[in-house]
Amino acid sequence: MKLPIFTVDAFTAKAFHGNPAAVCLLENKLDEDMHQKIAREMNLSETAFIRKLHPTDNFTQSSCFGLRWFTPATEVPLCGHATLASAAVLFYKMKNVNSTLTFVTLSGELTARRAQDGIILDLPLYPTHPQDFHEVDDLIKTAIGDTLVQDIRYSPDTRKLLVRLSDTYKRSFLENLKVNTQNLLQVENTGKVKGLILTLKGEPGGQSQAFDFYSRYFAPWVGVAEDPVTAFQCSCRGGELEISLRPDGRVDIRGGTAIVLEGTLTA
Repeated sequence: MKLPIFTVDAFTAKAFHGNPAAVCLLENKLDEDMHQKIAREMNLSETAFIRKLHPTDNFTQSSCFGLRWFTPATEVPLCGHATLASAAVLFYKMKNVNSTLTFVTLSGELTARRAQDGIILDLPLYPTHPQDFHEVDDLIKTAIGDTLVQDIRYSPDTRKLLVRLSDTYKRSFLENLKVNTQNLLQVENTGKVKGLILTLKGEPGGQSQAFDFYSRYFAPWVGVAEDPVTAFQCSCRGGELEISLRPDGRVDIRGGTAIVLEGTLTA
């Protein structure tokens, strides 16, 4: 078996920054268990698999493909940065001639379109609801101790817990915050929470660029201790997203990419 495979840094224009994803091009059907084995071997937060939907399709001319995402531990229903990485491989390495690509996924049809300064993804927007602090008190205290919390929201569609830290904190606080992910699986094992987002209100622009918010994302429940990019990302790799809420209940996310590795997977 020989498969074309790439590593793409997403939501950045610089190599070795942003959020890395592996992208694998499937000319033929892959054994089901092989997806997870490859993702485990690549050992990135996500590995994306692009597949042809029809025998006559090709990666240069066709505009619609199947797309799946795997962490080292499991398949996930949606991944933005690995979708951006997949579009970058098709646009820039396979020289796909279309201005818009459609991906058929577990989260429905997603599109990626060329833009002057990157690629724009059309993704679903999932609502959040107020979350009673006492129901998740143990989880939050395990993760961030006595850090002050301003608001908590929960998305039942994605099973993500969104924790807004106090506005008294600055960006540097979130960047340097030590988050205990090792014990989260023991504290929350009901299946209700599959991801923890810590977010902080952005600061007005001065000499540096202004951002609406900063965030960090943790998902040990699916084998990802910390994802490198989820807004302006305060991880050591950094990363920037331009997000636009649309009136039709979806969201556009613009980002750049850097393809840092190209090779052949053999097994």
